[in-house]
Amino acid sequence: MQAAMDISAKYCQKELEAYGSCVASNPSKWQQKCHELKAKVANCTSSHPVIQKIRKDCSHEFVKFEQCLAENQDAPTSCSAHISRFLGCAETVDLSGVSKNPSS
Repeated sequence: MQAAMDISAKYCQKELEAYGSCVASNPSKWQQKCHELKAKVANCTSSHPVIQKIRKDCSHEFVKFEQCLAENQDAPTSCSAHISRFLGCAETVDLSGVSKNPSS
């Protein structure tokens, strides 16, 4: 998972920072206000093989996390158990054979 986070930060830092700032600035309406920025992060990260593998292997946990966020827009921190399950899953993903550099 650390590799995926490093890759996300390396290739999508601008998008991640803008989205994070938007969410922090709009605690009760971040779903609506930050939708476009969320899409930009998703577009940026979806092209990397490591992140694609984690999303595929942990899609169930990620969907549950996003559902929790949608149901708790005024209290996103109440979804910490969901994100923990997703991160736990991501730690177990077998990344052997996955190119960590998409240009190679």
